[in-house]
Formats: sequence, C-alpha cells, structure tokens
Amino acid sequence: MQANYDETLAVNIRIQNNSIRLRLTRSEVDIVRKTGVVKSHTGFPGGRQLSYSLESSPASVSPAAFYSDNEIRVSLPETIVLAWATTEQVSIDGEQILDDGDTLTILVEKDFACLAPRPGEDESDMFPHPEIDTGLC
Repeated sequence: MQANYDETLAVNIRIQNNSIRLRLTRSEVDIVRKTGVVKSHTGFPGGRQLSYSLESSPASVSPAAFYSDNEIRVSLPETIVLAWATTEQVSIDGEQILDDGDTLTILVEKDFACLAPRPGEDESDMFPHPEIDTGLC
C-alpha cells in the first residue's frame, strides 16, 4: 500500500502521558479506507519533523502503536477500519502493553465539527457533530 501524504491532510494527533489519540476528517477516513494509509507531519526548526500515520493492515489483530525514525505509526486491523469507516461508529480504541509493563492507550476517532463556530477554523471536511440538534456538549 502506498502511504498517502499530502500537505492538505491534517490528521489531528494528541499525546498525553501514555495515550495517543488521532482524529480524522471525512477525507482522511476515506483515504485510509481506500488506500490503507494516511500520513501527516509537524515541522520543527532545523528542518526536523515528526511524522505520524494511521494504517489499516490485514496483518493487525488489535490496535498497536510504533515509534521509529521520528515517526509514530498506529496500526489497526483492516476489518475494524472498514467497519468504522462505513458506519456511524465514532471511534476505535485499544491498549498496548509496553516493555516496562505500563499500558499505552490508543484512540482513533472521527473528527466532529464544533458546536460553536470558531473564527479562522475550516470545518467543512469534519463530520457533523452528533449533538448538533440537542444543545448538549
């Protein structure tokens, strides 16, 4: 599978303690469903960058994350990704035991538009928020 990398992709990544969370727009979900990979990066001074990707793999049996050569790679079972991408299912989650016995929590979600408009934000490719008509959130 070809890694799909495009300057317009903006897979949202959040790392906090032993958890990693990726949020994908509608286009990004479609790309990972069709090609098996979506990839993005964040640039740093000195020409350095942190790359991160989500891959759908027929060889994966559960969500897993890997870090090598300045890249965070999250791998998910292909059947789970296909079901998630083609239904109203919001997220895929899992846990991975680390070498020191701690647990890494992995969460991959569809990125929803905010309920309140934010100046300067283009949310045209985000999923409609499920609480849009309830006034909750």
